[in-house]
Amino acid sequence: MTVKQLSVFAQNKPGRLSALTGILAQNGVNIRAVSVADTSDFGILRLIVSDIEKAKAALKDSAVVSESNVLAVIAEDKPGGMARMMETLYKANISVEYMYSAFLNPSESSACLILRVDNNENAVAALTEGGFKLLSQEDMAKI
Repeated sequence: MTVKQLSVFAQNKPGRLSALTGILAQNGVNIRAVSVADTSDFGILRLIVSDIEKAKAALKDSAVVSESNVLAVIAEDKPGGMARMMETLYKANISVEYMYSAFLNPSESSACLILRVDNNENAVAALTEGGFKLLSQEDMAKI
């Protein structure tokens, strides 16, 4: 089970994030998770949104946008919660390319991490077998 992530390539200048997030807001798209990585000239805004098709349509004239599959995994929000997830992936020989947290807190004792891994299918199997809950695209839209 994966969720769609948008990668938005944007010029690194004042007001650019304000413009892009404003476009999403004007189109009724809720940002569920976000990460920004930048260089001196350009940045990559990674987004999990409530409606990916609406977000792509809204941003198409303003930025270069690509789509990829990532995992949204619920972790225990306590010391060792993330370590247990990373150990599960390590034992399955899965590499995490990057991760960031989501604006989701399904319960007071959990958090949601967005993971880009080198093998989604094997990671889903390992995490499910390890007792972790993965969220679907529909889950992300509803929460």
